[in-house]
This record gives sequence, C-alpha cells and structure tokens, in this order.
Amino acid sequence: MHGREGQRIVVIKLGGSILNDRQSYRQASRFIVRRLHRCANERFVIVVSAQYGLTDELERLAHEITGCPNPRTLDLLWSTGETRSVAMLTLHLEEMGIVVAGLNIHETGLCLSDAAAGRTGVRAVSRQIERALEQHAVVVVPGFFATREGGMIASLGRGGSDLSAVLLAEGLDAARCELVKDVRGYFTADPNVDPDAKHIPQLSYERALQMAEAGCELVQARALQAARIASLQIVVCGLDEGAPASIISTDVGGEASAARTEVETAARRSVSALERTLSPSRLAYEPAD
Repeated sequence: MHGREGQRIVVIKLGGSILNDRQSYRQASRFIVRRLHRCANERFVIVVSAQYGLTDELERLAHEITGCPNPRTLDLLWSTGETRSVAMLTLHLEEMGIVVAGLNIHETGLCLSDAAAGRTGVRAVSRQIERALEQHAVVVVPGFFATREGGMIASLGRGGSDLSAVLLAEGLDAARCELVKDVRGYFTADPNVDPDAKHIPQLSYERALQMAEAGCELVQARALQAARIASLQIVVCGLDEGAPASIISTDVGGEASAARTEVETAARRSVSALERTLSPSRLAYEPAD
C-alpha cells in the first residue's frame, strides 16, 4: 500500500505517557516534522492516545455522577480524550505548515466483531485513511478504540493503542510500525531502578510475549500476538531518534533458551519496581507507554 506515487506508509503510535502536557504535543509534532524532512518517500499515519492522566480523570468524573457507569457510556466519555489528542496534534502540525488530516474514531476503520478475522476480534477497514493519505503527508487517528456493528464506540483494553497501530499497519500494508514510548525499548530490568539493566536491541515475538506474560507491559500482549500473526516488524523507541531502539520481529537467530530464561526472570524481578514507580493511571491504561 502506498500513499501516493510509490511513497511508503509508516504507522507511528504516540503513547499517552509522552503526551503529558500542552508542550509535549509540540515536541511530538517536531518529531514528526523531522521524519517528514528525512524520509521524503514516506507518508505517516500517527496513532495517538489520550493525554497522560486524562482517562483516569474522565473515569473519576463518571463515578462522581453515578456509582456504576454503563460501560458503553464510559467508553463514549473516554473517547473524548483520544479525539482531543488527535485535534491537538493536528493543530500543532498545521501551525508548522504540514499538510495533515485528523480523523475521528469512525473514520479510522477499526471494527470489533465476533466474526472478525484473527484472534484479536478486530479488523481494519482503512479506506478513509487511504483516501486521506492521497492528499495529506500525515494522517492523525485515535488509538484505543474501535466501533461495533451499528457504530457503537468500544475500547480495546489496556494498552489498546498498541493494538490499533499494529492492525492499521497490517491493513495499510505499512513499511513498518513504530511504537513511541517514554522508554527507548526493552531492557532486562527497569532502567529507572536497576543501573545494570541492559538494553535489548532485537527480540522475537515469542520473547516479547514471554516478557509480557511475566508482567512487562511495555507493549500490549494482544498487539504482539497480532503482529506475530501478520509477521509485522515492530520498532519500540523514544522521541530521541539518536538513541537505540528495540526491534521485534520473527525469531531471532542464536537466541538460546538460557537467554530467554534470564530475560524472563529479570522481567519478573522488575514488575514490582515498575509498580512502585508508575502511577495508578499508567498501570490501568497504558503502562510504560
């Protein structure tokens, strides 16, 4: 799939932990502009989460109104956070002179269905994104949500923006899928707690899923499973483009079972430390995202 005249499509997800205030949207916009200037043959689909902490704030608001909010209504309220992020980032990019389109949840084309293809229960029908890419260098879309039959909005679970990005990358036949976090990829332990934590530059889907099962929530397990089924390479990185990233792809040659055990053990050891350092909202929605 190409945006225009052979240009490649790249899907980049910006997590809520890097969209933590108004200034951070401008910083994220500069990141995208640098990519556009450096990669003239690429067009970008940017998947955004709600601003950090806003999902929790909206849930508290719902519970102030009623003790047991209807899940459908709560999803509707939550969705305003992602929609706001789309508009905020789009406004900053427009101010920088970028030809950009911001889409809403219904235009994104992610559909939830019991009969949906794959084990994720979600399918991507991205015709409006494709049309937007024909006229725009950047298309910004909300993560974390899909629509059910009839148009009802439904959330995709904790870390759901990762799944949104993976499914859109697959549906658009993207050249790559990047998940931009507040850490520069995978480590053998939490680098904020363990000074001896080692960066993992490359790992297989299997290894990433083992780490997820051990409690490392850097990338949503459903997103990893979807990427493995689609054989889609994932790049986990930070906003600092000069820093090393982690690449998740097909089985990495020479990966010994002993190394897997070591990383899995280290991931388990770091869970309690992560829980101490992360706020409840990050653990509830997009931890280490």
